[in-house]
Amino acid sequence: MRVVNLAHGDLVILASYLSFVTLSIFKVSPLLSLVLVIPAMFLIGFIVQYYLVNRVLGKDMNPPLLVAFGLSIILQNLLLLIFTPDARALITNLSIATLPIGNFVNIPVVYLVDFIVSLATIFLLSRFFTKTYLGKAIRAASDDEGAAELMGINAKRIYAWAMAIAGGTAAIAGCWSE
Repeated sequence: MRVVNLAHGDLVILASYLSFVTLSIFKVSPLLSLVLVIPAMFLIGFIVQYYLVNRVLGKDMNPPLLVAFGLSIILQNLLLLIFTPDARALITNLSIATLPIGNFVNIPVVYLVDFIVSLATIFLLSRFFTKTYLGKAIRAASDDEGAAELMGINAKRIYAWAMAIAGGTAAIAGCWSE
């Protein structure tokens, strides 16, 4: 979309805290927390794009950048207010397990899981963008908004779907980064 989303990192942290709250309340595994957190972040991404960023999209890059920066500051301060600056860690069997390589090197298993989940996410997104109508519409609106609209694509709605997908990927990153 040619828009720098400065708030994406903060959305990852928000997803981490949502996952942490989900784990604390429901006492489920981090994998099961994804069932609740991904749809929540998907919805948050859609709402942010549709109701905030789309209002300032235009020829100039500064207004969307300022909205993303403002959202970033709001999220940081809101999370600081709710969760305090104290560090939190989630100790699970996966987070403490290591894979020994040789006599002196141990690789944390959670790093390998992060790597595999990242590769799977990238592969699935690649397939999504090349094989589905929505993926092709996102690519078309990103390449040439005017031509995409001439083909019947509502670019503003497609941008909101793209941001929703970004929110979902933020949830995947946030739930595994605990």
